[in-house]
Amino acid sequence: MTTRYNFAFFDEGSKREIRRATLKAIAIPGYQVPFASREMPIARGWGTGGLQLTLSLVGKEDVIKIIDQGSDESVNAVNIKKLVTKTTGIQETHNTTEATIIQSRHRIPEIPLKEGQILVLQVPIPEPLRYVEPSEYITKRLHADKEYSGAWLMLFEQIMKYGNMSTGADHPVSVNERYVMAPSPIPRFDNGKMNSSNALILLGAGREKKIYAIPPYTKVVSLAFEDYPFEVESFEDKRCRICGGKAVFMDELIDEKTGEKYYQCNDSSYCLEKLKSELSA
Repeated sequence: MTTRYNFAFFDEGSKREIRRATLKAIAIPGYQVPFASREMPIARGWGTGGLQLTLSLVGKEDVIKIIDQGSDESVNAVNIKKLVTKTTGIQETHNTTEATIIQSRHRIPEIPLKEGQILVLQVPIPEPLRYVEPSEYITKRLHADKEYSGAWLMLFEQIMKYGNMSTGADHPVSVNERYVMAPSPIPRFDNGKMNSSNALILLGAGREKKIYAIPPYTKVVSLAFEDYPFEVESFEDKRCRICGGKAVFMDELIDEKTGEKYYQCNDSSYCLEKLKSELSA
């Protein structure tokens, strides 16, 4: 471990400030807590919010897993992982069940999370009303008044224009029957994993300087109309070409030689673990 930086890069005062904001976010599920976002050795918009949460919480006994859109080996995931491990010396893993802290961009792992784990999600736009109201002052007042007609109007306009709710990702959710929250750009397929999760879910937006949270066993419901229920991406009749997995979120790919479509698990760690179990059976 390098000695040129304090453990986990930040000074202890910065860690305490971020942890205080995190505790407030946990105490008020779904509420966006402002915090003094620090300068990082990566550009804002590349996961600085999630990284600041991870660095403020990580301990010497933790095991880290960092993924980007389901992959443990994407450029973004690898570079964030290097910063965490080189400034802490902690162990890293690809195995979801072994990790104590999981930082992710755009996905929640397929393997169900367990008690004691922390899932940190990177967030570009934390405000679910931003697309209908540009003013931060007004959106704060709308949250205080529990006035979410703008979010419902956005979904209604999608139905009128496309015949269904067309949010491919970041579909707004109601947390603990109080705050409407942006779940980060996870696919609709992952929204249900937030409901009554065994793990603590933390969401950080570095550029927007916001932290919010979903404590374990909290009720999370995706916004939907009675006559237009919330639906997730369907892979019912699809199987992964590598591991044979099904009922998971998959990538649709094209074989360059044959031009035929095929499907593959988006979660690379899940796919590898399932393939190992299939080969050893």
